[in-house]
Amino acid sequence: MTTTPEAVRQSRTGTMDPVSWRVRVVHTTGYRYEAPVVQSYNEARLTPRSDRRQNLVVARLETTPATRSYRYTDYWGTEVTSFDLHAPHTELKIVASSVVETTEHVQPIDDASWADLRGDGIADRYGELLEPTRYAPRNKELISIARKLRTGRRPMEAVLAVSEWVHDQLTYHQGTTGVHSSAIDAWQAREGVCQDYAHLTLAMLRSIGIPARYVSGYLHTKPDGAIGETVRGESHAWIEAWTGGWWGFDPTNDIEIGQRHVWVAIGRDYGDVSPLKGTYSGGAASAIEVSVDMTRLA
Repeated sequence: MTTTPEAVRQSRTGTMDPVSWRVRVVHTTGYRYEAPVVQSYNEARLTPRSDRRQNLVVARLETTPATRSYRYTDYWGTEVTSFDLHAPHTELKIVASSVVETTEHVQPIDDASWADLRGDGIADRYGELLEPTRYAPRNKELISIARKLRTGRRPMEAVLAVSEWVHDQLTYHQGTTGVHSSAIDAWQAREGVCQDYAHLTLAMLRSIGIPARYVSGYLHTKPDGAIGETVRGESHAWIEAWTGGWWGFDPTNDIEIGQRHVWVAIGRDYGDVSPLKGTYSGGAASAIEVSVDMTRLA
């Protein structure tokens, strides 16, 4: 669930992308079932949101077989499309299309001290984003390393130091871990994909008292992507930290969040942002198509 780091890494002191991009994203997922499914209930977290760096222009989600759906915003602020099917079917296809305007990277926020983060107000407000989770558990060795990286640095600087350390320690390699792997699994293997880079970074930041959350979305793989060119990529993940305000960083590629990042969902870890989840009654399922096409429109 990531884009190869070598394809996208850029220097933070080098030439930056243009000020803004307009990007079309088409995320297609298809399933085939060994026996007809007679009923299924599904949730899709595939719709980009708007914030100070990103503006959603248009979005739609279509399924085959066709179904009626409704949308709601979940606890973490992610838009969820819920739909169910009751007619027998042996295949299901979901296509989420959107057009998003993105701007250049947002500078890290350096408005909070360690004393601020230790205050009762932060613990009350962001307590859930300070606690260990299934995917980002506590580990004595990682806590010790995070504390060393914190020494002599402000919270914002510690976020960058931890993110860069994770980037340097892990080797990007598909197949070593899976969607159910934890940060500890990736750390022990010293390998992983974007989900693992994000979980490891979250575990370390939370262990030193920095609220941090998981972000899922997409990444255009070409810094100099031509207008009209379609790039075949995959879903991506990164982190956001609170150091007086929320800001993001991509530890997989060691870059700021910029024009090529399109965010979709946020949560404590992957478990809160899974693109598709649900239950069904029928034969075993196998994925027959999973693709993400990104086209820079302007």
